[in-house]
Amino acid sequence: MIRTPSADLPRPRPAIDPYSNPSSLSSRRVLVTGARGFIGQHLLKHLLDLGSDVHAVVRPARTPADASRYGLPGRRRATWHEADLTDPDQTDLVIRSSDPEVVLHLASTVAGHRSADVVGTMLENNTRAAVNVMTAAHRHGNRRVVLAGSVEEPGAGETPGSPYAAAKGAATACARLFHHQWELPVTVLRPAMVYGPSQPDETKLLPYVIGSMLDGHRPRLSSGARPIDWVYVDDVCQAFLLAAVHPAAPGLVADIGSGTATTIAQTVQMVAALTGYTGLIGLGDLPDRANDVAHIADLAPAQDVLGWRPTTSLTQGLTETVHWHLARRDAELEPAAPDFGGARSNFGALPTARRLRPT
Repeated sequence: MIRTPSADLPRPRPAIDPYSNPSSLSSRRVLVTGARGFIGQHLLKHLLDLGSDVHAVVRPARTPADASRYGLPGRRRATWHEADLTDPDQTDLVIRSSDPEVVLHLASTVAGHRSADVVGTMLENNTRAAVNVMTAAHRHGNRRVVLAGSVEEPGAGETPGSPYAAAKGAATACARLFHHQWELPVTVLRPAMVYGPSQPDETKLLPYVIGSMLDGHRPRLSSGARPIDWVYVDDVCQAFLLAAVHPAAPGLVADIGSGTATTIAQTVQMVAALTGYTGLIGLGDLPDRANDVAHIADLAPAQDVLGWRPTTSLTQGLTETVHWHLARRDAELEPAAPDFGGARSNFGALPTARRLRPT
């Protein structure tokens, strides 16, 4: 059944198997939902780099106009499908027509709102959609599924901190049911706070702070006391790729994070040092969100079962993230462009990118 290894039990070691390496995804068909999202875009690039036969799901009328960019010269490109995953018939059709070996289900609605008005939306988009994906995967031959959960999900006996956390926790409970009752090979990976290049959404903390500081504006923030577990997007992608192939992955629930806490105030100071911003920082300008608690990843399950650990330090990840924002501004890219950016070997080739100050 779905499990999180207990601290009281011996830790299992990762299985030795030729298919436990993500490179085994070469030429295998993989379906990615939420393919236009922040993590989904990065995951598409990793899969195409591996030579996978990639199929991508987006909401109706959201197939990118420049879908041809999602590929490499001389290699296959992603095949795009439109489907509303809250509709069981549309979900069944896309699983049947794409015929994947693995489904990486990232489609989600992420919101920190505490309003009761969003509970239904969270359940529909995060729980029902996941159930529909698992139902279709089971119906069409028990295809392997990797679900994106959240480190914010409540533990046993805990109260969810938000409608989003409740909906994600419900999806994980359904995954336990599908695995235990119908032997669906499903894995739930629960990322902490994912960050990195190609995230221009300034409703998110880091894009907002970086954009404000590059513009010379004072970022308006809460007290900054809240601890965050930051995890770099490429490290998250590696966890999903491992879960897609590892023989021990089915039945696992695992946090994906750094395992360390860095307060918002500390993070903002690091960004200020990288951008050269010396102005005021508006810590305390906004009230702290009610019932916000720290969610720090327990890395033991992912390490012991999958052999996964993050490899990108926060300093390195923030450097690459700020550099992407600089390059995007210098190149005058459109905000919605699905630019993967952030490739470490490419930073030096950006003709007008400004150098960052060392931390």
